Formats: sequence, C-alpha cells, structure tokens
Amino acid sequence: MSKSNGAARTAGPIRALLIAALIGVLLAAALLVYRSGNSGSSAADYDGQGEGTVMLRVSEGESLGEVGEELENLNVVKSAQAFNEAANLNTALGGLQPGYYQLREEMKGSVAAALLADPNSRVGWLQVPAGSRLKDTTVVGGPGAQGIYTLMSEASCLRAEDANEAPQCKSAEEFRQVAETADPAALGVPEWAINEVSNAPDPSRRLEGLLSSGNHDFDPTGSAEEIWRELIDSSTAQYEESGLVQSAANINITPYELVTAASLIQHEAGAADYGKVATVILNRLAEPMRLQFDSTVNYTQDDQEVATTDDARGEENPWNTYAKDGLPYGPIASPSMEAISAMENPEPGPWLYFVTVNVDGTTEFTEDYNQHLANQQAAVDSGVLSSGR
Repeated sequence: MSKSNGAARTAGPIRALLIAALIGVLLAAALLVYRSGNSGSSAADYDGQGEGTVMLRVSEGESLGEVGEELENLNVVKSAQAFNEAANLNTALGGLQPGYYQLREEMKGSVAAALLADPNSRVGWLQVPAGSRLKDTTVVGGPGAQGIYTLMSEASCLRAEDANEAPQCKSAEEFRQVAETADPAALGVPEWAINEVSNAPDPSRRLEGLLSSGNHDFDPTGSAEEIWRELIDSSTAQYEESGLVQSAANINITPYELVTAASLIQHEAGAADYGKVATVILNRLAEPMRLQFDSTVNYTQDDQEVATTDDARGEENPWNTYAKDGLPYGPIASPSMEAISAMENPEPGPWLYFVTVNVDGTTEFTEDYNQHLANQQAAVDSGVLSSGR
C-alpha cells in the first residue's frame, strides 16, 4: 500500500463530514432567519388585529396557561402557545383579575395579550358602593349618588368595532323596566323574598337590597333579564353564605327582614356602631315602639338630607317608620356585609335611642328618653341636624 493511495482514501470521508457540517450550518441559519421573521416563535399564529367581538370569562384562580387554552378554543388566537409566549413577556398580565374581557377573533398572540392587559378590555364589572339604591339620589347641599340602574347601564357597555363609534350600552331604563315587570323567579329572586317582591307596593323598588354591595361581574352580552339573574344569584349566595337564613331565625325575623334591617343600619351610623344600631332595632320591635328612622323618611324623597322635615316624617308610605309600625316594607338600600353581620350578631345592650351628635360621627346611645333629648340638643348645637333647604 503506497502513501498516496492512503491519503486519497482518507480525503473522501473528511470531505463528506465538511459538507454535512456546512449543510447543518446553512439549515440552522435558515431556521434562525425564519424564526426572526416570525416573532422568534414557531407557534401557529394569526397575523392581525382580529375582528368582531368575543367574550372571555376569567375565573378565580385560573392560570395564564388555562387562559391561553380558552382563547384558542374561542378562536381568539390560533394557538395557546402563541398567546402564552407573548403573555410571558407582558408583566401587566401577572395581575389579571377574574371577570369578563372583550376581545376579538383571529388575533395575533401578542395583540391578544396586549388587549387582555388593557384595563379597558374588562367589561361587565359592576361596583356597588355600600348603601347604594336602585334609583339615583339627590342630596340637599351635597353631591348626589348614582343609582344601581345607572351603574348597571355603565357596566354593560361594550366597545364598538369602529374606534370612532360610541360604546354600545344597555340603558338604565331597560334595567328598570325588567326589574319592575319580569317574573321574580326568572330574575333569581330567592324563595325567602319572592312573596315580598311579588307584592311590592312600588314595582320600581321591589328588587331593592337584593343586589349586595361590593364588586360584581356579569356577561354584558346577555339580556337585561339574564344580567339581573346573574347578579341576584351571586348576591343571594353571598348573603346565604354568611348564615343569613339561620341568623334570621335566631332573632325571630325573616331573612328578608334581616336584609331590610341591615339596610337601615347602613344608613344610620358608622361601622363602629352597627352592632348597637342592630340592638336598637330589635329592642324597639320587642317593646313595641316605632323605629322612627330618618333614613326611612329620606328613602322616598326626591331631595334628601339628614334633617328631615315635619311634613316628610308625617308622610304615610310603606317605608316611613315614623308613620308605620315595625320595619319598612323592604330594604332601603344595598347593605354591606358588615351591616348584615351586625344584624346577625347584634351587640347586647338596653338601648332604645341613638343620635349622631357631631360632624365627626360620634353617636350616643341610651335607653333613657330624657337623656336622648339632651343628646338631640347636642346634635342641634353642633350643626349635625341643620337643614340646607
């Protein structure tokens, strides 16, 4: 065997290895170029802003991975991976809250992630302040308050496809009409309130108090009736989870009456005194004595203020506890769960009277009528009971 023949035989394999290595480099470079032109991802993805409207519901405790799968199922994105890769780079999505989000079909994963992170994409988010009423409230000498009908209308708005068009919202009147006329059972009214709601003297107020205060989520693509049912169902569950039904039985009133009493507590005192006001209510009912709560006088007034008038207190209606025995016909507002809890667990005491005596909210309680008169004079002297009319 000669040297030259040996070298020739060795050169063949070396050349083949070099060619294979070169091909590998070229393929890797081509793959890199492809990926760089596809946002660094091989995930199936749409290329665009999307169109139409798709409603996504994010549940409590749901992970971004689960959200991505749902987006793929809804055809918002072409693949969960396309969304997940973009979501991992969007720190705003780390605080994604449960609720409903308005998105579009066939969106690029990164576009979907950015839109989901936009707070304006959350829809059907209803915030009900404690003490809110169904109707808008006008306060003498002060700011009024939007009613629940108005708040529901604002929360129902959906973004128009054309950015230059106004949002599409259900009207407060539509929610009011359904509240007045729909079958209470179809609205989800609980069994313990069906009779009172069905026979309410003012249909526009018959759902008062059945929507709990706090944050609520509803699907704004549903009908007004479906939205009411979703909200009343969640509120009823919240009330009943507190022990409402059993607590009412423990103090010899109905669950509906407990919610009614809690709504009075909400409007009569600060949170620190809720338990004492609950006791005053029960003590007066046991005497029996009329409650004579100014909050029940104000409830039906067009213009409201702390200092009610003699004429208003003398007005006979189903809610005015100056003019009727017992509790008002029904709730006068949406109570907080703190007020519900206070009525479920009243603070033991002999009190029959109370009045707020200064602008700091100090409230004096007593079982002695003469002492109550002195406390009322202190309230007058401090300006708490001054009228702005």
